[in-house]
Amino acid sequence: MKHSYFYIVNGVLGVGLIALYLLFFTSQPSSDQKMQIRFNPGDSTFILPVAYVNVDSLLTNYNFAKDLNEALMRKEESSRATLNQKETQLNAAAQEFQRKLQNNAFLSQERAEQEQQRILKMQQEYQQTAQKLSQEFALEQQKLNLQLADTIKANLVEFNKDKNYEIIFSNTASDNILYADKKYDITREVIRFLNNKYGPATVAPATEKKK
Repeated sequence: MKHSYFYIVNGVLGVGLIALYLLFFTSQPSSDQKMQIRFNPGDSTFILPVAYVNVDSLLTNYNFAKDLNEALMRKEESSRATLNQKETQLNAAAQEFQRKLQNNAFLSQERAEQEQQRILKMQQEYQQTAQKLSQEFALEQQKLNLQLADTIKANLVEFNKDKNYEIIFSNTASDNILYADKKYDITREVIRFLNNKYGPATVAPATEKKK
């Protein structure tokens, strides 16, 4: 019996996972602190007060995102175990019913129909449980995604206090920014800042647990 009720997007949470397509900081630094447009004679480019963060890399390396993703995976595993148990019971009951039917083991037609109704009820309960767990998983995923996005935004405001960027863009697999010079990529710097604030991941990845 097939069931495909749960999906985890690789990279926490997936987070479709964070819709951080544009992070704009409303608190502007004072005029003497603002990063100015600078002309660099060496490469004839303007250095603008903007930057971007690679969200895929951020979600992969941010320890808080790792912990949230691990929590989501554990919930998915628990839900799947519950469904697997019910599926096993349902299959066993159906096979036993078929065996008895073939061997004329039921004392009456009425008794066979009662057993058939019991199995149909088990199947209905299985489907209801699957739907309920799927909805709970989706709500938990949404909650964790919002929690992660809010945390990143709040920390980036603090990060930007002495950086004075006017805009920090997000970039996912080069979908949002077609081209940008590497000097505008502050992903590693942001990850370092976030992990220093959060600390080490509290849960070891699944691959490490098996060692």
